[in-house]
Order: sequence, then C-alpha cells, then structure tokens
Amino acid sequence: MKKLNVLLVAILLFVSVGNLKAQEWDTGLDIYSSYVWRGAKFGSGPAFQPWVEFSAGGFSLGAWGSVNASIDEAYEMDLYLGYDFDFGLSVAVTDYYFGGDYFDGAMHFIEPAISFEAGSFSLTAAYMLGEDVSDTYLELGYSVGAVDLFVGAGDGAYTKDGGFMLCNVGIGTSKEIKLTDSFSLPLSGSVILNPSTEAFFVVVGISF
Repeated sequence: MKKLNVLLVAILLFVSVGNLKAQEWDTGLDIYSSYVWRGAKFGSGPAFQPWVEFSAGGFSLGAWGSVNASIDEAYEMDLYLGYDFDFGLSVAVTDYYFGGDYFDGAMHFIEPAISFEAGSFSLTAAYMLGEDVSDTYLELGYSVGAVDLFVGAGDGAYTKDGGFMLCNVGIGTSKEIKLTDSFSLPLSGSVILNPSTEAFFVVVGISF
C-alpha cells in the first residue's frame, strides 16, 4: 500500500504542475500479433493494448493496458508518470498491475526508469521493485533510417536463471498503410531473440 500511496501523491503533484502548462489529452489502441516485452512473451493470441495520456509541457501522465484475445489473457494495467527534457533525457515511474486486489500494495510493481537519446543512439535503464522482486534492465538502441536495432540485458525475471545476461536482441521497422488520401494506419514489426531463454519471436502490430 505504501508504494501505491507514493504513486498517487506523485500523480497529484503532476496534476498541480499541469495546471500551469499547456495541456493535451490523447488516447489510442495498439493491436499486436502477440505481446512480447523485453524478450519475454505474455499470454497467447493477439494482444489489445489501449492507452490514455494527459500531457502538460514536458510532463506526461498515462494509463496503459494489455489483454490477450485468449483464455490466457495476460491481464496488465499500468499507470505511469514521466518527464521529457529538451536535451534528450527522459525519466519515468511506472506502476505495473497484473490483477488481484488493486488496493493491496503487494499487487503492484514500481519501476523508476531513465532513458537518453543522442542522435541515432538511445540508452534505457530501469529497476523494477515489488514483493521479492528487484530486477534490473538495460537497453541500447540504434536507428538507421526506418530500421531500429536494440540490445537489452537484465536479471531476475528477465532471464532463465535470474543472472544478468542478454535477453532482448532484435530489429524493428515501421511503415504507414494508406487507406485514403487523408487517413493512414501505422504498422510496425519486430524480430526478437532472447539469448537467455533461447526464444525467438516475430511480432507485428497496428496502431489506431
């Protein structure tokens, strides 16, 4: 419960600051052939991932979810709070919730994360905390035109034996599907290898 209270206080502070900035609401839905995150697959069948976000200046406050279209739905509903600096640095705190009593703090996993972009390079570091959980994840990315390369490593739940090693290596790309002269849909795809679990994935998604 203490972790949840900290996040709620952060949200209230964000809303207070947001009153002083230009505000914007946005929402959307992503549909993926399967849900693969940081080299691990969640659930089975296509994944429907809705999101709602409120932004004010560099601040953002949002809710993101994922439910698979199968019996193994891999239910996940998250809240996040972040700030993007003009020089490429971003910081964020995410509250991961995978079901159960929402007001029980043990049902939540809190992750502070920091990322930095410089030209074509990006670097992300995240540390997830929860009941008997303290998992680290690092990822390096490089963009070449329409192609994104990424290499991620972690420990704990990210790898087969819990030790720190590569768990998310892949390549991604995207394009626009033109439906009319004024409307198109973004299509993205990734090829992903998890050297730790020896799993291989091809994932394609569309955004609305």
